[in-house]
Amino acid sequence: MASLKEMRNRIGSVKATQKITKAMQMVAAAKLRRSQDAAQNARPYAQRMASVIANLAAGVSGDGAPKLLVGTGRSDRHLVVVATSDRGMAGGFNTAIIRAAREKINELTGQGKDVKLLVVGKKARDQLKRQYGDRFVAVFEAGVPSMAAAQPVADKITELFEAGEIDVVTLAFSRFQSVVSQVPTVTQLIPAQVQGGGATIDLKGAAYEYEPGEEEILETLLPRNLTVQVLSAMLENQAGFYAAQMTAMDNATRNAGDMIASLTLQYNRSRQAQITKELIEIISGAEAL
Repeated sequence: MASLKEMRNRIGSVKATQKITKAMQMVAAAKLRRSQDAAQNARPYAQRMASVIANLAAGVSGDGAPKLLVGTGRSDRHLVVVATSDRGMAGGFNTAIIRAAREKINELTGQGKDVKLLVVGKKARDQLKRQYGDRFVAVFEAGVPSMAAAQPVADKITELFEAGEIDVVTLAFSRFQSVVSQVPTVTQLIPAQVQGGGATIDLKGAAYEYEPGEEEILETLLPRNLTVQVLSAMLENQAGFYAAQMTAMDNATRNAGDMIASLTLQYNRSRQAQITKELIEIISGAEAL
């Protein structure tokens, strides 16, 4: 059985840990509000761009359609973009994204597809490196979500696609719903899913003439839309990460409190037993005299 000094040290150590988890919970809660606002504010922009592309795509068909819209006509070579956070201590947040990505990878490899990985976030790199390290084509840090951070990822995807190394691009990330709910999501980036991206704009019978033509406009909008989709995923991930971290640290703080109460009770019982033992020895010695 541990000595009283060891038990006091243990209680002090758990109390120090509780202070750390409480501080991390408060920091995550403060950052969650800004991250949540950023993620929700980005959604209307992404949805409106998807609507514009859907309207333009309705008038484009055949050989003149951009490849980012219609693809290469094949589906043999796939690129799976896995976006997680750089840090942990957020419960099962990163693990859920990795699990969804693994399911997609296993599904594609089971169909005989050639699968490559583009990783965004240190946690995705660390968890996928051992099993799929030979499939990595690029690794990026998640960092702070911004157009500057999303642009290199989108540029690498476009570079691989234009070089003919990939046919289909899929993105795995976590969609923020609420503080207690973050949903791992797998969505297709290339070919662009215009029908699922947003409803077309009702023109009320009007016919628009575009200058330049729809194809040229789409050639400019589709790469920008790819960057926007990557940025939106990074913003959703950041909000989900802080929500998951806040919940995890709250649970850790509560568990530390329970452990402190249990250790304190055990310490008091041991201390009382030791005092009782000493009293018995003193009384026994006095009687012997």
